[in-house]
Amino acid sequence: MGIFGRKNETTETTTAAAAPAGPDLSTVTGDYTVDPAHTTLGFVARHAMVTNVKGGFTDFTGELHLDGSDPAKSTANFDVQMASIDTGNADRDGHLKSADFFKIDEFPTMTFRSTSAESLGGDDYRITGDLTILGTTKPLSIDLEFNGSAKDPFGNERVGFEGKAEILRSEWGLTWNAALETGGVLVSDKIKLNFDISAIKGA
Repeated sequence: MGIFGRKNETTETTTAAAAPAGPDLSTVTGDYTVDPAHTTLGFVARHAMVTNVKGGFTDFTGELHLDGSDPAKSTANFDVQMASIDTGNADRDGHLKSADFFKIDEFPTMTFRSTSAESLGGDDYRITGDLTILGTTKPLSIDLEFNGSAKDPFGNERVGFEGKAEILRSEWGLTWNAALETGGVLVSDKIKLNFDISAIKGA
């Protein structure tokens, strides 16, 4: 699975130790549907250089294919409805939906289509794909931690992941800003992305 091995060194000999045990993913191989009710697609932006504004999207679909024997064959695809952006403030959400930012009338959907996946060792993985916003497609790598698998009280087989990434919004054409009298700008270019994903097997 591409999990990194380690070496134990002594003054006399050097022997290769067994690779650290990663999760047994043989039982999770299969196709999954992301559960929106238990999944968070969030972001954090710096506002006025001094505070963080947190938000997310509430309307999205996602499909995962997990290959426990060869994580490199795993895939992930998401479609996010931009009108569902929610930062807890109606005026701010309206501005984000406008022509200054996401232009939701012209570009109603943001998409992610994975192109590669890899094991980083232990519970850690990285998935890389094409993120499309405002009709512009750029590569994005997301670091993921596998939280485990379980059968819920309704008989659904679930898996969970936590993920994070960073983007520069200007690379996707999101360039609106306002200068501050004290220096700097109103909205940061760097946006932190965070994900809590719960997906159901065979749903």
